[in-house]
Amino acid sequence: MAAAFVLRNLYRARPALRSPPSELPWAPRRGHRLTPADDELYQRTRISLLQRESPLAMYIDSYSSRGFVVNGNRVFGPCALLPQSVVQWNVGSYQDITEESFSLFWMLEPRIEIVVVGTGDRTERLQPHVLRAMRQRGIAVEVQDTPNACATFNFLCHEGRVTGAALIPPPGGTALTSQAQAAE
Repeated sequence: MAAAFVLRNLYRARPALRSPPSELPWAPRRGHRLTPADDELYQRTRISLLQRESPLAMYIDSYSSRGFVVNGNRVFGPCALLPQSVVQWNVGSYQDITEESFSLFWMLEPRIEIVVVGTGDRTERLQPHVLRAMRQRGIAVEVQDTPNACATFNFLCHEGRVTGAALIPPPGGTALTSQAQAAE
């Protein structure tokens, strides 16, 4: 017990370290190595896949003036893409888009967060009362030309967002074909 008392007092009697950290022998200096060593450069990186992509996600494979290929299925003419299905959309041009033509997007459960609208080969303005009606129901609307709308829809679906799309095929001359279609 006396030895413990002596050691404790020696520990307390030790002078405090008052030198600045830069004067310590282990502090980094100009010559300190900050780059990885040779053996660190050749180590392998491993990736663990925690969750696979959902096979039920909707993806637009390609589009043409006739329609779209969605998850390998051909859809002719304007279409509405919902989280789990594709339906024909009864509009001829962006001028035919009304509050009623968007009604299927707010009737669904789970609620759609955003609807991406493809208006053909150019971005066109939709009627303000139609956009206001969607906003009042808590659904964001993104209006783009059809090629960009397809890419935006795919991106949002890949992120796992609850997304819908209302797409009008672009007129002739504009097309994106998938590699599978090009091989046919």
